[in-house]
Amino acid sequence: MRRLHLLFIIILFLPFFLVGCMGGKIDENMSEQLPDFEYTTQDSEKLSLEDLKGKWWIASFVYTNCTTICPVMTENMVHLQEQFKDKQLDIEIVSFSVDPEFDTPEILKQYAKEHQVDFSNWTFLTGYDFETIRNLSVNSFKTSLQKASPGTGNDQIAHGTSFFLVNPKGKIVKKYDGVGDKGQEEAVEDVKAIQ
Repeated sequence: MRRLHLLFIIILFLPFFLVGCMGGKIDENMSEQLPDFEYTTQDSEKLSLEDLKGKWWIASFVYTNCTTICPVMTENMVHLQEQFKDKQLDIEIVSFSVDPEFDTPEILKQYAKEHQVDFSNWTFLTGYDFETIRNLSVNSFKTSLQKASPGTGNDQIAHGTSFFLVNPKGKIVKKYDGVGDKGQEEAVEDVKAIQ
């Protein structure tokens, strides 16, 4: 009878133990399902949400004419990419242009080369109109995006400075500071935990 009782306890708790051993848990601070999309890459190919299914990926919003925060964000993402590679962490990086009218695939590719981006796991996207990317930014990623007011002499686009972790089902699960070092450190630790 004791054996049967012990066997019952093992069977009851085994799934919880196995789940705990199958990868770490991260402290999620978002829970937003992305809508289907299909946009154009820096190589003039198509990339869709369906193509990213089954993969963890980090997203950012930048544009090539940005003179303020985008160069910092891009350099931080380059640094993140190097850390992922050094630690042999398998993750994709996707950067959405918030200035799709100007940022053609060729311009995005040149920008990425200037920042020494490794294209093996990093894709830049364009090929939509501003309203489409604004809706994705505001409604799904919950981050601001606004064109400069006409007649102000300012052509800079105001956008959020976060990086976002997206799970293999296309759900945004975490937001990080894309400007400071702490966000990068946290992203590396989280990606290690989910591998």
